Amino acid sequence: MDLEIRHLVLVRAVAAAGTLTRAGVTLHLTQSALSHQLQDIEGRLGTPLFLRVGKRMVLTPAGEHILASADGVLTAMERTEEAVRHLAGARSGVLRLTTECYTCYHWLPALLKKYRAAHPRVDVRIDATATTDPAAYLLDGRLDVAIVSDPVHDRRIVVQPLFEDEMVAIMEPRHRLANKPYVRLEDFRDETLMIYPPKEESTFFQRWLAPAGVAPASLHQIALTEAMIELAKAGLGIAVLARWAVAPHLKAGTLRGVPVTRQGYRRTWNVATLKDTAKVPHVREFIDLLAAHPPFVGQSSLSIARPARSAKARAV
Repeated sequence: MDLEIRHLVLVRAVAAAGTLTRAGVTLHLTQSALSHQLQDIEGRLGTPLFLRVGKRMVLTPAGEHILASADGVLTAMERTEEAVRHLAGARSGVLRLTTECYTCYHWLPALLKKYRAAHPRVDVRIDATATTDPAAYLLDGRLDVAIVSDPVHDRRIVVQPLFEDEMVAIMEPRHRLANKPYVRLEDFRDETLMIYPPKEESTFFQRWLAPAGVAPASLHQIALTEAMIELAKAGLGIAVLARWAVAPHLKAGTLRGVPVTRQGYRRTWNVATLKDTAKVPHVREFIDLLAAHPPFVGQSSLSIARPARSAKARAV
């Protein structure tokens, strides 16, 4: 057999990263080493697996076939390893994690550092590609834990409430809305609104503005929270973000955070897992850590696990 497990890992990593250099960072190998390995695979199979298009590596039909097999084989192996470790009672394994809101990646690093100190044998992997549909990734066995604010409609998944947060409209202090007690939905009509992409999965746009028939004067889709914050500071638009995520800027007076509508806009965050996965010791301990450490001081966890009910995850 010419194909080896390491070859499947390489193809999956290069396809996900788009370049050998980025894939090398993931696999802890040099670009040169990866290039040699790829040439070896292609030589064994007698066909190229990638085409070099500009700076990107694009899969050929043969490469796509290898990738489809790699996903199935590697996922099955990872689940088998996890099951064996669980039977052995070892506090080791892999923890695959995502969150449906990019802002949460500002909160997670400190928790992950704490978790790694207690579980040095657990390989924590953050899968940002699962952000748009974490429920599907959980059900496919490609993910262990998802931090979500949308409900989940599938009895195979359990959720545990973590915390509530308040969403506020952020803007520079001299903005026309900065001194209002709250921002009405109609106020967004005259504004440049920044949201996370894609627009079709933006909770605020799809669940608040669209039903109210409100279309902002301009809509900018920006993936980075930091970019939204800096643009808002410069008076180039407003965004709706979690108050805790912008608290240092509000305290410093470089931004104003105004409640959205008279009733306010709050989200309940949950951690979602498959029922069986939730019983794995190192996964259970990570969930407990999440519940005990919300992203802002003075907030406690909300309750215990319950059967899930929701649909596709959305970015805010």
